[in-house]
Amino acid sequence: MSYQINLIIADDHEIYRDGLSLMLSRQEGLSLVGQAENGKELIELVDELHPDLVITDIKMPFLDGIKATRMLLEKYPDLKIIALSMFDEENLIVEMLEAGAKGYLLKNADKKEILEAITTVYEDNIFYCRHTSAKLASMIVKSRFDPLKKKQELVFTDREKEIIKLICRQFTAQQIGNQLFLSKRTVEGYRTRIMEKMDVRNTAGVVIFALRNNLIREEEVV
Repeated sequence: MSYQINLIIADDHEIYRDGLSLMLSRQEGLSLVGQAENGKELIELVDELHPDLVITDIKMPFLDGIKATRMLLEKYPDLKIIALSMFDEENLIVEMLEAGAKGYLLKNADKKEILEAITTVYEDNIFYCRHTSAKLASMIVKSRFDPLKKKQELVFTDREKEIIKLICRQFTAQQIGNQLFLSKRTVEGYRTRIMEKMDVRNTAGVVIFALRNNLIREEEVV
Protein backbone atom coordinates (compact mmCIF):
# COMPACT_ATOMS: atom_id res chain seq x y z
CA MET A 1 0.00 0.00 0.00
CA SER A 2 1.77 3.18 -1.19
CA TYR A 3 -0.53 5.68 0.50
CA GLN A 4 -1.64 6.46 4.04
CA ILE A 5 -5.34 5.95 4.85
CA ASN A 6 -6.64 7.66 7.97
CA LEU A 7 -9.71 5.88 9.27
CA ILE A 8 -12.22 5.81 12.10
CA ILE A 9 -14.22 2.78 13.23
CA ALA A 10 -17.58 2.87 14.99
CA ASP A 11 -19.22 -0.06 16.77
CA ASP A 12 -21.07 -0.29 20.07
CA HIS A 13 -19.60 -3.72 20.88
CA GLU A 14 -16.34 -2.97 22.65
CA ILE A 15 -14.78 -6.42 22.25
CA TYR A 16 -15.36 -6.44 18.48
CA ARG A 17 -14.19 -2.84 18.16
CA ASP A 18 -11.01 -3.54 20.12
CA GLY A 19 -10.20 -6.60 18.04
CA LEU A 20 -10.73 -4.74 14.76
CA SER A 21 -8.72 -1.78 16.06
CA LEU A 22 -5.78 -3.99 17.02
CA MET A 23 -5.71 -5.65 13.61
CA LEU A 24 -5.96 -2.37 11.69
CA SER A 25 -3.32 -0.63 13.83
CA ARG A 26 -0.76 -3.23 12.74
CA GLN A 27 -1.25 -2.66 9.01
CA GLU A 28 1.21 -0.63 6.99
CA GLY A 29 -0.48 2.25 5.18
CA LEU A 30 -3.37 2.47 7.66
CA SER A 31 -3.66 4.91 10.52
CA LEU A 32 -6.52 4.33 12.96
CA VAL A 33 -7.16 7.88 14.16
CA GLY A 34 -10.29 7.30 16.24
CA GLN A 35 -12.96 4.98 17.62
CA ALA A 36 -16.63 5.63 18.33
CA GLU A 37 -19.24 3.54 20.12
CA ASN A 38 -22.30 5.21 18.59
CA GLY A 39 -23.35 7.36 15.65
CA LYS A 40 -23.27 10.59 17.63
CA GLU A 41 -19.66 10.01 18.67
CA LEU A 42 -18.80 9.06 15.11
CA ILE A 43 -20.01 12.37 13.70
CA GLU A 44 -18.14 14.31 16.40
CA LEU A 45 -14.92 12.41 15.63
CA VAL A 46 -15.23 12.94 11.88
CA ASP A 47 -15.78 16.66 12.46
CA GLU A 48 -12.65 16.76 14.59
CA LEU A 49 -10.31 14.39 12.74
CA HIS A 50 -11.42 14.49 9.08
CA PRO A 51 -10.54 10.86 8.19
CA ASP A 52 -10.37 9.45 4.68
CA LEU A 53 -12.56 6.48 5.50
CA VAL A 54 -15.06 5.27 8.10
CA ILE A 55 -15.99 1.70 8.97
CA THR A 56 -19.24 1.74 10.90
CA ASP A 57 -21.70 -0.71 12.36
CA ILE A 58 -25.25 -0.21 11.12
CA LYS A 59 -27.07 -0.80 14.40
CA MET A 60 -25.82 1.60 17.08
CA PRO A 61 -27.41 3.53 19.96
CA PHE A 62 -28.27 7.27 19.86
CA LEU A 63 -27.77 7.44 16.10
CA ASP A 64 -27.59 4.43 13.79
CA GLY A 65 -25.14 3.93 10.95
CA ILE A 66 -27.68 4.77 8.24
CA LYS A 67 -28.59 8.19 9.66
CA ALA A 68 -24.96 8.91 10.53
CA THR A 69 -23.92 8.06 6.95
CA ARG A 70 -26.49 10.44 5.46
CA MET A 71 -25.45 13.25 7.81
CA LEU A 72 -21.72 12.72 7.25
CA LEU A 73 -21.94 12.60 3.45
CA GLU A 74 -24.06 15.73 3.38
CA LYS A 75 -21.17 17.55 5.11
CA TYR A 76 -18.27 15.55 3.63
CA PRO A 77 -19.30 14.16 0.21
CA ASP A 78 -15.83 12.73 -0.47
CA LEU A 79 -15.76 10.67 2.74
CA LYS A 80 -15.63 6.91 2.09
CA ILE A 81 -17.86 4.73 4.26
CA ILE A 82 -17.95 0.95 4.73
CA ALA A 83 -20.86 -0.66 6.57
CA LEU A 84 -20.48 -3.47 9.11
CA SER A 85 -23.38 -5.86 9.35
CA MET A 86 -24.64 -9.15 10.71
CA PHE A 87 -25.54 -11.85 8.18
CA ASP A 88 -29.30 -11.40 8.56
CA GLU A 89 -29.47 -7.64 8.04
CA GLU A 90 -29.93 -7.53 4.27
CA ASN A 91 -32.49 -4.72 4.36
CA LEU A 92 -30.19 -2.57 6.50
CA ILE A 93 -27.24 -3.16 4.14
CA VAL A 94 -29.38 -1.95 1.24
CA GLU A 95 -30.36 1.15 3.22
CA MET A 96 -26.70 1.86 3.97
CA LEU A 97 -25.78 1.65 0.28
CA GLU A 98 -28.68 3.91 -0.61
CA ALA A 99 -27.49 6.34 2.07
CA GLY A 100 -24.10 6.53 0.38
CA ALA A 101 -21.87 3.78 1.78
CA LYS A 102 -19.49 2.44 -0.86
CA GLY A 103 -19.16 -1.05 0.56
CA TYR A 104 -20.16 -3.46 3.28
CA LEU A 105 -18.65 -6.29 5.27
CA LEU A 106 -20.16 -8.99 7.40
CA LYS A 107 -18.75 -9.01 10.91
CA ASN A 108 -17.22 -12.44 10.37
CA ALA A 109 -15.09 -11.17 7.44
CA ASP A 110 -11.45 -12.18 7.67
CA LYS A 111 -8.45 -9.86 7.74
CA LYS A 112 -7.75 -10.22 4.02
CA GLU A 113 -11.29 -9.23 3.04
CA ILE A 114 -11.38 -6.28 5.45
CA LEU A 115 -8.13 -4.90 4.02
CA GLU A 116 -9.36 -5.50 0.48
CA ALA A 117 -12.58 -3.60 1.27
CA ILE A 118 -10.63 -0.66 2.69
CA THR A 119 -8.34 -0.42 -0.34
CA THR A 120 -11.20 -0.84 -2.82
CA VAL A 121 -13.42 1.81 -1.24
CA TYR A 122 -10.52 4.21 -0.64
CA GLU A 123 -9.85 4.05 -4.40
CA ASP A 124 -13.48 5.11 -4.94
CA ASN A 125 -14.74 1.71 -6.05
CA ILE A 126 -17.65 -0.33 -4.69
CA PHE A 127 -16.95 -3.33 -2.47
CA TYR A 128 -19.44 -6.18 -2.17
CA CYS A 129 -18.72 -8.69 0.59
CA ARG A 130 -17.83 -12.08 -0.89
CA HIS A 131 -20.44 -13.75 1.33
CA THR A 132 -23.27 -11.82 -0.33
CA SER A 133 -26.34 -14.05 -0.58
CA ALA A 134 -28.49 -14.35 -3.70
CA LYS A 135 -31.27 -12.67 -1.72
CA LEU A 136 -29.12 -9.67 -0.86
CA ALA A 137 -27.80 -9.39 -4.43
CA SER A 138 -31.39 -9.28 -5.68
CA MET A 139 -32.34 -6.65 -3.08
CA ILE A 140 -29.39 -4.46 -4.09
CA VAL A 141 -30.33 -4.70 -7.76
CA LYS A 142 -33.92 -3.65 -7.01
CA SER A 143 -32.84 -0.77 -4.76
CA ARG A 144 -32.04 2.84 -5.65
CA PHE A 145 -28.33 2.05 -5.33
CA ASP A 146 -26.73 2.11 -8.78
CA PRO A 147 -23.02 2.94 -8.85
CA LEU A 148 -22.82 2.35 -12.62
CA LYS A 149 -25.65 4.65 -13.72
CA LYS A 150 -23.22 7.20 -15.17
CA LYS A 151 -21.12 4.65 -17.04
CA GLN A 152 -21.78 3.72 -20.65
CA GLU A 153 -23.28 0.34 -21.42
CA LEU A 154 -20.75 -2.47 -21.65
CA VAL A 155 -20.75 -5.07 -24.40
CA PHE A 156 -19.95 -8.71 -23.66
CA THR A 157 -19.25 -11.47 -26.19
CA ASP A 158 -21.45 -14.57 -26.26
CA ARG A 159 -18.64 -16.58 -24.65
CA GLU A 160 -18.29 -13.99 -21.89
CA LYS A 161 -22.03 -14.12 -21.28
CA GLU A 162 -21.85 -17.92 -20.95
CA ILE A 163 -19.05 -17.65 -18.42
CA ILE A 164 -20.81 -14.86 -16.51
CA LYS A 165 -23.86 -17.10 -16.03
CA LEU A 166 -21.71 -19.94 -14.73
CA ILE A 167 -19.78 -17.63 -12.38
CA CYS A 168 -23.12 -16.43 -10.99
CA ARG A 169 -24.09 -20.04 -10.35
CA GLN A 170 -20.92 -20.46 -8.25
CA PHE A 171 -19.09 -22.72 -10.73
CA THR A 172 -15.31 -22.91 -10.27
CA ALA A 173 -12.92 -22.15 -13.14
CA GLN A 174 -12.31 -25.89 -13.54
CA GLN A 175 -16.05 -26.67 -13.66
CA ILE A 176 -16.65 -23.90 -16.19
CA GLY A 177 -13.79 -25.23 -18.30
CA ASN A 178 -15.20 -28.75 -18.22
CA GLN A 179 -18.63 -27.54 -19.30
CA LEU A 180 -17.40 -25.25 -22.10
CA PHE A 181 -14.42 -27.39 -23.21
CA LEU A 182 -11.91 -24.72 -22.22
CA SER A 183 -8.77 -24.95 -20.12
CA LYS A 184 -8.89 -23.72 -16.54
CA ARG A 185 -6.30 -21.07 -17.44
CA THR A 186 -8.42 -19.79 -20.33
CA VAL A 187 -11.45 -19.52 -18.06
CA GLU A 188 -9.41 -17.64 -15.46
CA GLY A 189 -8.35 -15.20 -18.18
CA TYR A 190 -11.97 -14.66 -19.18
CA ARG A 191 -12.95 -14.18 -15.54
CA THR A 192 -10.26 -11.54 -15.02
CA ARG A 193 -11.34 -9.60 -18.15
CA ILE A 194 -15.02 -9.83 -17.18
CA MET A 195 -14.34 -8.46 -13.69
CA GLU A 196 -12.18 -5.67 -15.13
CA LYS A 197 -14.98 -4.71 -17.53
CA MET A 198 -17.54 -4.70 -14.74
CA ASP A 199 -15.12 -2.95 -12.37
CA VAL A 200 -15.84 -5.46 -9.58
CA ARG A 201 -13.58 -7.40 -7.23
CA ASN A 202 -15.31 -10.71 -6.56
CA THR A 203 -18.15 -13.07 -7.48
CA ALA A 204 -20.68 -11.05 -5.48
CA GLY A 205 -19.90 -8.04 -7.65
CA VAL A 206 -20.31 -10.13 -10.82
CA VAL A 207 -23.70 -11.42 -9.64
CA ILE A 208 -25.03 -7.95 -8.80
CA PHE A 209 -23.78 -6.50 -12.09
CA ALA A 210 -25.22 -9.40 -14.09
CA LEU A 211 -28.63 -9.16 -12.41
CA ARG A 212 -28.80 -5.39 -12.80
CA ASN A 213 -27.89 -5.57 -16.48
CA ASN A 214 -30.13 -8.56 -17.34
CA LEU A 215 -27.24 -10.90 -18.11
CA ILE A 216 -28.85 -13.52 -15.86
CA ARG A 217 -32.30 -13.99 -14.34
CA GLU A 218 -32.83 -14.00 -10.61
CA GLU A 219 -34.09 -17.59 -10.64
CA GLU A 220 -30.85 -18.73 -12.33
CA VAL A 221 -28.69 -17.57 -9.42
CA VAL A 222 -28.13 -20.41 -6.98
